[in-house]
Amino acid sequence: MMTDDSKRAVKPQIVARYNWQMGYIDNSDCMVNNCSMCRHNFKWTTKLFFHLLDLTVLNSRILLSSCGAKSTHQDFRPLLVRNLIEEAGKSQDHPTPSLIGRPSVAAANIVRLESHNQHWPAKSSKLRCHVCSVHGQQRGTTYKCKKCNVGLCVEPCFTDYHTKTNL
Repeated sequence: MMTDDSKRAVKPQIVARYNWQMGYIDNSDCMVNNCSMCRHNFKWTTKLFFHLLDLTVLNSRILLSSCGAKSTHQDFRPLLVRNLIEEAGKSQDHPTPSLIGRPSVAAANIVRLESHNQHWPAKSSKLRCHVCSVHGQQRGTTYKCKKCNVGLCVEPCFTDYHTKTNL
Protein backbone atom coordinates (compact mmCIF):
# COMPACT_ATOMS: atom_id res chain seq x y z
CA MET A 1 0.00 0.00 0.00
CA MET A 2 1.26 3.44 -0.85
CA THR A 3 1.50 6.22 1.73
CA ASP A 4 2.28 9.90 1.49
CA ASP A 5 4.65 11.93 3.69
CA SER A 6 2.15 12.06 6.57
CA LYS A 7 1.75 8.24 6.61
CA ARG A 8 -1.79 8.34 5.18
CA ALA A 9 -2.83 5.71 2.63
CA VAL A 10 -2.93 7.01 -0.92
CA LYS A 11 -5.08 5.40 -3.56
CA PRO A 12 -2.97 4.50 -6.58
CA GLN A 13 -3.80 6.42 -9.74
CA ILE A 14 -4.76 3.24 -11.64
CA VAL A 15 -7.32 2.27 -8.96
CA ALA A 16 -8.84 5.75 -9.02
CA ARG A 17 -9.07 5.61 -12.81
CA TYR A 18 -10.63 2.12 -12.71
CA ASN A 19 -13.22 3.24 -10.17
CA TRP A 20 -14.04 6.34 -12.21
CA GLN A 21 -14.51 4.43 -15.50
CA MET A 22 -16.07 1.24 -14.14
CA GLY A 23 -18.51 2.86 -11.74
CA TYR A 24 -21.58 2.37 -13.88
CA ILE A 25 -20.75 -1.24 -14.73
CA ASP A 26 -20.33 -2.02 -11.05
CA ASN A 27 -23.68 -0.31 -10.39
CA SER A 28 -25.39 -2.34 -13.11
CA ASP A 29 -23.89 -5.58 -11.79
CA CYS A 30 -25.12 -4.67 -8.33
CA MET A 31 -28.62 -3.90 -9.65
CA VAL A 32 -28.77 -7.09 -11.73
CA ASN A 33 -27.53 -9.32 -8.91
CA ASN A 34 -30.01 -7.74 -6.52
CA CYS A 35 -32.92 -9.59 -8.15
CA SER A 36 -31.23 -12.11 -10.41
CA MET A 37 -32.89 -15.20 -11.86
CA CYS A 38 -29.65 -17.23 -11.63
CA ARG A 39 -29.33 -20.05 -9.16
CA HIS A 40 -26.24 -21.89 -7.99
CA ASN A 41 -27.33 -25.25 -9.40
CA PHE A 42 -27.63 -24.06 -13.01
CA LYS A 43 -25.18 -25.11 -15.67
CA TRP A 44 -22.87 -22.28 -16.79
CA THR A 45 -24.69 -21.85 -20.10
CA THR A 46 -27.99 -21.39 -18.29
CA LYS A 47 -26.38 -18.92 -15.89
CA LEU A 48 -25.01 -16.96 -18.84
CA PHE A 49 -28.43 -16.89 -20.52
CA PHE A 50 -30.18 -15.64 -17.39
CA HIS A 51 -27.44 -13.06 -16.72
CA LEU A 52 -27.86 -11.69 -20.25
CA LEU A 53 -31.64 -11.68 -19.77
CA ASP A 54 -31.21 -9.78 -16.48
CA LEU A 55 -28.98 -7.23 -18.22
CA THR A 56 -31.56 -6.83 -21.00
CA VAL A 57 -34.31 -6.16 -18.47
CA LEU A 58 -32.08 -3.66 -16.65
CA ASN A 59 -31.21 -1.85 -19.89
CA SER A 60 -34.87 -1.64 -20.86
CA ARG A 61 -35.69 -0.08 -17.48
CA ILE A 62 -32.87 2.42 -17.93
CA LEU A 63 -34.23 3.31 -21.37
CA LEU A 64 -37.73 3.72 -19.96
CA SER A 65 -36.48 5.91 -17.10
CA SER A 66 -34.61 8.10 -19.61
CA CYS A 67 -38.04 8.87 -21.11
CA GLY A 68 -39.24 10.16 -17.74
CA ALA A 69 -40.93 7.10 -16.20
CA LYS A 70 -40.34 6.59 -12.50
CA SER A 71 -40.15 2.99 -11.25
CA THR A 72 -37.75 0.86 -9.28
CA HIS A 73 -36.05 -2.13 -10.84
CA GLN A 74 -38.12 -4.53 -8.71
CA ASP A 75 -41.39 -2.82 -9.72
CA PHE A 76 -40.37 -2.74 -13.37
CA ARG A 77 -39.91 -6.53 -13.74
CA PRO A 78 -43.55 -7.58 -13.10
CA LEU A 79 -44.75 -4.63 -15.16
CA LEU A 80 -42.58 -5.75 -18.07
CA VAL A 81 -43.82 -9.35 -17.84
CA ARG A 82 -47.45 -8.21 -17.68
CA ASN A 83 -47.01 -6.00 -20.76
CA LEU A 84 -45.25 -8.76 -22.70
CA ILE A 85 -48.08 -11.19 -21.96
CA GLU A 86 -50.70 -8.63 -23.01
CA GLU A 87 -48.86 -7.89 -26.26
CA ALA A 88 -48.48 -11.58 -27.03
CA GLY A 89 -52.23 -12.04 -26.57
CA LYS A 90 -53.02 -9.11 -28.88
CA SER A 91 -50.62 -10.13 -31.65
CA GLN A 92 -51.94 -13.66 -32.01
CA ASP A 93 -53.33 -13.80 -35.55
CA HIS A 94 -54.77 -17.28 -35.26
CA PRO A 95 -56.07 -18.36 -31.87
CA THR A 96 -55.29 -21.88 -30.82
CA PRO A 97 -57.87 -24.31 -32.22
CA SER A 98 -60.49 -25.68 -29.91
CA LEU A 99 -60.31 -29.42 -29.36
CA ILE A 100 -63.99 -29.73 -28.46
CA GLY A 101 -66.25 -31.71 -30.77
CA ARG A 102 -65.55 -33.96 -33.72
CA PRO A 103 -62.20 -33.73 -35.48
CA SER A 104 -62.15 -31.96 -38.82
CA VAL A 105 -62.11 -33.92 -42.08
CA ALA A 106 -58.52 -32.83 -42.69
CA ALA A 107 -57.44 -34.15 -39.29
CA ALA A 108 -59.15 -37.46 -39.97
CA ASN A 109 -57.39 -37.69 -43.37
CA ILE A 110 -53.99 -37.11 -41.78
CA VAL A 111 -54.55 -39.89 -39.27
CA ARG A 112 -55.68 -42.37 -41.86
CA LEU A 113 -52.83 -41.52 -44.27
CA GLU A 114 -50.05 -42.11 -41.78
CA SER A 115 -48.17 -45.02 -43.32
CA HIS A 116 -45.81 -45.64 -40.40
CA ASN A 117 -48.54 -46.74 -38.02
CA GLN A 118 -50.05 -50.20 -37.63
CA HIS A 119 -52.66 -50.23 -40.42
CA TRP A 120 -53.29 -53.91 -41.15
CA PRO A 121 -56.32 -55.75 -42.51
CA ALA A 122 -58.09 -57.91 -39.93
CA LYS A 123 -61.01 -60.31 -40.10
CA SER A 124 -64.31 -59.05 -38.71
CA SER A 125 -68.02 -59.62 -39.00
CA LYS A 126 -69.81 -58.58 -42.19
CA LEU A 127 -69.29 -54.82 -42.76
CA ARG A 128 -69.95 -52.39 -45.59
CA CYS A 129 -66.79 -51.27 -47.44
CA HIS A 130 -66.21 -47.56 -46.78
CA VAL A 131 -64.50 -46.81 -50.12
CA CYS A 132 -67.14 -48.65 -52.12
CA SER A 133 -69.89 -46.75 -50.24
CA VAL A 134 -68.25 -43.42 -51.14
CA HIS A 135 -68.38 -44.47 -54.82
CA GLY A 136 -72.07 -45.41 -54.53
CA GLN A 137 -71.60 -49.22 -54.46
CA GLN A 138 -73.15 -51.44 -51.79
CA ARG A 139 -70.37 -54.00 -51.37
CA GLY A 140 -69.93 -56.00 -48.14
CA THR A 141 -66.62 -57.24 -46.75
CA THR A 142 -65.36 -59.35 -43.88
CA TYR A 143 -62.20 -57.27 -43.45
CA LYS A 144 -61.48 -54.02 -41.67
CA CYS A 145 -58.44 -51.88 -40.88
CA LYS A 146 -57.21 -52.96 -37.47
CA LYS A 147 -56.14 -49.41 -36.47
CA CYS A 148 -58.89 -47.32 -38.13
CA ASN A 149 -61.69 -49.82 -37.40
CA VAL A 150 -63.22 -49.13 -40.85
CA GLY A 151 -64.65 -51.85 -43.08
CA LEU A 152 -62.60 -52.13 -46.31
CA CYS A 153 -62.21 -54.55 -49.19
CA VAL A 154 -58.71 -55.99 -49.09
CA GLU A 155 -57.99 -55.15 -52.74
CA PRO A 156 -57.93 -52.29 -53.88
CA CYS A 157 -59.97 -50.34 -51.30
CA PHE A 158 -57.59 -50.91 -48.34
CA THR A 159 -54.66 -49.36 -50.22
CA ASP A 160 -56.79 -46.56 -51.70
CA TYR A 161 -58.18 -45.59 -48.29
CA HIS A 162 -54.71 -45.29 -46.73
CA THR A 163 -52.86 -43.59 -49.61
CA LYS A 164 -55.31 -41.25 -51.42
CA THR A 165 -56.56 -37.99 -49.96
CA ASN A 166 -59.64 -37.88 -52.20
CA LEU A 167 -61.45 -41.20 -52.34
